[in-house]
Amino acid sequence: MLAAHPELREVAGPEPISAAWTVALVVAQLGLAVFLAGTPWWLWLACAYVVGATIDHALWALIHECCHNLVFRSRVANRWVAIAANLPLVVPGAMSFFKYHLLHHVHLGEMDFDTGVPGPTEARIVGRSRVAKSLWIAGYIFVTGIVRPRRLKIDLIDGWTLANMALQIGAMTALILAFGYQPLAYLTVSTIFAIGLHPLGGRWIQEHFALAPNQETYSYYGPLNKVSFNIGYHNEHHDMVTVPWTRLPHVRRVAPEFYEGLTSYTSWSGVLFHFIRDPRITLFSYIVRPDTKRRATDTIPAAVLVDDRPAADAR
Repeated sequence: MLAAHPELREVAGPEPISAAWTVALVVAQLGLAVFLAGTPWWLWLACAYVVGATIDHALWALIHECCHNLVFRSRVANRWVAIAANLPLVVPGAMSFFKYHLLHHVHLGEMDFDTGVPGPTEARIVGRSRVAKSLWIAGYIFVTGIVRPRRLKIDLIDGWTLANMALQIGAMTALILAFGYQPLAYLTVSTIFAIGLHPLGGRWIQEHFALAPNQETYSYYGPLNKVSFNIGYHNEHHDMVTVPWTRLPHVRRVAPEFYEGLTSYTSWSGVLFHFIRDPRITLFSYIVRPDTKRRATDTIPAAVLVDDRPAADAR
């Protein structure tokens, strides 16, 4: 792509405006949590689904920008912005995400290093059931935060992870002492909704579920990109990881020949409903490749695309 369009090098580099967005969204979410304290449960729950989840999803997108050093040039500064973005998300996951996500790019589709890949046991349990698939996406935060990391062959604990944990625990404790438990309940539910059974949750199906022949990565070009910092431009991001969210649409405009023939989506809700309703689509509908760090005799066979065989045979 760079050989065909060397001018794309000019759009790479950090985007400091992301730091301002981070501060604004953190203040807005924490302020909303405090403002809703004492309101009826149905009101703050509805706000958590409509507004809180949208803000939290946007903050995860900004943490993703920090992970690639696309906010500031300084690696340390990006980490502090990510830790700040993590504050309303309750769970101290920013620094762990840094490790998971960079491994995802280097070891795409490898079971031992890519947390995006559903494990075989996980896939068999969920199977083809609409109810099970709905529960799986509703609890996706627990799947990616607890279940899948246990199989990774990396050490997650370091000084930055501990700092993330300490500041997060301190912030949540201060919130409870100052305003009680209801703001924490609002923030927790918002976090679960943000990457769960929500229109925004269709992103987890869109990105890498192999629903078209000979295609592993997919983009979303719908309206929710406007509240998600263009996180839907997924093919463009994998092609140009040094380009920030503000300039990803430019990549597609400059190099349309690399994207026009690919399957893409315009509705996250549509992708999510299709995944839940279609029994042919399971967690086995994912391309898995042998881990580069495994011995040849230990490799996992690559996944096939969606077909009519039993899910246990599809990997």
